[in-house]
Amino acid sequence: MTEIRLEHVSYAYGQERILEDINLQVTSGEVVSILGPSGVGKTTLFNLIAGILEVQSGRIVLDSEENPKGRVSYMLQKDLLLEHKTVLGNIILPLLIQKVDKAEAISRADKILATFQLTAVRDKYPHELSGGMRQRVALLRTYLFGHKLFLLDEAFSALDEMTKMELHAWYLEIHKQLQLTTLIITHSIEEALNLSDRIYILKNRPGQIVSEIKLDWSEDEDKEVQKIAYKRQILAELGLDK
Repeated sequence: MTEIRLEHVSYAYGQERILEDINLQVTSGEVVSILGPSGVGKTTLFNLIAGILEVQSGRIVLDSEENPKGRVSYMLQKDLLLEHKTVLGNIILPLLIQKVDKAEAISRADKILATFQLTAVRDKYPHELSGGMRQRVALLRTYLFGHKLFLLDEAFSALDEMTKMELHAWYLEIHKQLQLTTLIITHSIEEALNLSDRIYILKNRPGQIVSEIKLDWSEDEDKEVQKIAYKRQILAELGLDK
């Protein structure tokens, strides 16, 4: 069971306040998005959760323990695949870093490639893959670091819309099968609606969470119609409904 909670977290660079009194929670198995425009501290918030930055005020609790450094899986927009290594070579890297025997690492990587129908690209190099396939490989490599909390920082934003839709569906599948807990940074309302159980709206400078929206989809109403209503609500929260 993986759960993270932020309580009254604030952060400043020198005299510049970046985040102000952030409170949020992600429970086990959820996909939660932090949605907001550029410059409101979204990446700073993720760097605090990942332990890259030290908490100055408030606290971050992962599975009942403070200081989540080294206990989260963090994926950026850029896939960071090593071009001189094959897909297999990239995927086994986290296991080798953890001192797993190479034969065992290959066996585990082959199993996860097979589970998600990626065996066909096992021996290909990153430059031979499409953007969407590169992100799939990068996500599986991130998973093999062994942490159930995933932080996705605009991980799909560089992809075209059709590929992005395919990746959204694929990610929800692996999220369920691998029993992950996911926190996403995005500036895309559509992406937040496609992926999330809940959405936190982050705005202002310093960044503040101004709203939490729980997505409750009704089977009795067309989903696209429901999306329009949620989009209007989100735009109103962001002050963009005029």
